[in-house]
Amino acid sequence: MRRQGWIGLLVGVGIVIGAGCLVWAASQGWIGGTARRLLTTAQRAAERGDVGAAQANLEELIGTQPDSPLVDDALLTLAQVYEQQQQLVEARATYQLLLQQFPSSPLSAHSQSRLGVLNVALLFSPAVTDLDATYEVKTGDTLGKIASAHHTTVELIKKANGLKGDVIHPRQALKVPKGPFRIVVDKSQNELLLTAGNQFFKLYPVATGKDDSTPAGTFKIVNKIPNPVWYRQGAVVPPDSPENILGTRWLGLDKQGYGIHGSIDPTAVGQSVTAGCVRMTNADVEELFAIVPTGTEVAIVD
Repeated sequence: MRRQGWIGLLVGVGIVIGAGCLVWAASQGWIGGTARRLLTTAQRAAERGDVGAAQANLEELIGTQPDSPLVDDALLTLAQVYEQQQQLVEARATYQLLLQQFPSSPLSAHSQSRLGVLNVALLFSPAVTDLDATYEVKTGDTLGKIASAHHTTVELIKKANGLKGDVIHPRQALKVPKGPFRIVVDKSQNELLLTAGNQFFKLYPVATGKDDSTPAGTFKIVNKIPNPVWYRQGAVVPPDSPENILGTRWLGLDKQGYGIHGSIDPTAVGQSVTAGCVRMTNADVEELFAIVPTGTEVAIVD
């Protein structure tokens, strides 16, 4: 009996050691084939800051193992490596590819979020991408005239070109976003989708009306007011008041009394709590305010 006990103990120890070896080998990429080896090698290289090696292994995996179930992981890691190197155009294209090829991947939500961040970063930078055009300033031009002619905003042109003031000069080259931008508010998800040229641009969380008080339909933005005054039952609530529920920006719709605005309570964003307007965090509404001009279409769906 004692001998059998020792044999059982040795077998148990052997199983534990063997399992540990398998786990360790898998962590090194030795088990799971070429795709697993390349992905593990790339991830380890990225962790130690060797982005060149990481990029090479990921590109090899994606190029030579297109049917591997690890390709979505490889695309996400490659996009992150591109971001580390400030290759934002390449990172954006990689996130887009992941979303196109793997729409049901558990990595899609994170990829879409990062894609929105990169879209805005590129829009607000001097980099000219497929979503932009260049315009040469002519004598007599003003930023207002250029923005109006291209259905964009003065603020966006200034951000995109690093302009500190309103002065421009003839023959000056300006980056001008092509657009057109469009907004879709989904009341069931409390989300605002911004598109550019019918392509996904960014998804924002919003609050909508309680008791289904946010009207469904297609509207247009007819006015834009920074630091709006709130008129409440005959009372005037100034912009800097902590009681002003409109936050820092107002984008009024062509339905009287309704609009998209900021918030003094960002914790309520994502819920159905408003009197009918669409509410965003102040940071998000300020970003949207800079991007979309008056006349922008806003579709609100159930």
